[in-house]
Amino acid sequence: MARHAFLEGLRPTLHISHRGGSRLAPENTLEAFRMACARYRTDVLELDVHLTHDGVLVVAHDPDVARCTEGEGTIAAMTLAELRGLDAGYRFSADGGASFPLRGRGVRIPTLREVLDACPDARVNLELKTDVEGAERRLVDELRAAGALDRVCLGSADDAVSARLFSAIPDACHFYPERALTKLVMALKSGAPLDAAAADERFAVIDMPARFMDVPLVDRPFLEAAAALGKWVNVWTVDDRAEMLALAELGVGGIMTDRPDVLREVLDARA
Repeated sequence: MARHAFLEGLRPTLHISHRGGSRLAPENTLEAFRMACARYRTDVLELDVHLTHDGVLVVAHDPDVARCTEGEGTIAAMTLAELRGLDAGYRFSADGGASFPLRGRGVRIPTLREVLDACPDARVNLELKTDVEGAERRLVDELRAAGALDRVCLGSADDAVSARLFSAIPDACHFYPERALTKLVMALKSGAPLDAAAADERFAVIDMPARFMDVPLVDRPFLEAAAALGKWVNVWTVDDRAEMLALAELGVGGIMTDRPDVLREVLDARA
């Protein structure tokens, strides 16, 4: 089957910076994304989006701010101005908590538009975290306004949110949500005939772990079966050099990592 237009021109193995590279910089911040693009020549930025109380799409993984900032509260209950007052570098430590070098350095939670504008040449793997009716339309409108729909693959781990996203913009690239992904992976690993429901043509990209409960999921037969369906396989989240090399040698579509420095070394050495 033909691949989605989003994937045209892409060749394995893609360098994908998970939350910008959260082992090297505060996750989901402009500092992390700019570093990934400028220093490590990332192909794809992986990020997460929430909707603020005043309807602004911001880039953050958690629904609340406590893990990454000095503040408390949920993003959905806070305005953009309130979020701007928080220090998104407050909790970042590259040495296990011995030091916090970016506290008070002006690191902020960015808006989605700021990230898209800061890295105009990078493709984006975007997960909508907000499960609120209308959030998907707000996201599509923002991507259209930024002229970024053709470089974004979007989705949600939640199947219902993914369905609403697909209805809002069916021509965009979408990745599999959790239940649909489980159905597809089980079908491909079993070797049983694949029906249309399992293949689910709404989704073009498979974002998945390399193994589950120490059982390998991604191997050459799996990648070949996925490719025959026109699907692209990205593996998350891999920080080990040897595992990166093994996956790249298998020909996996992309590797998501919190260590974009290590992945860049691995991919450059292979090239």
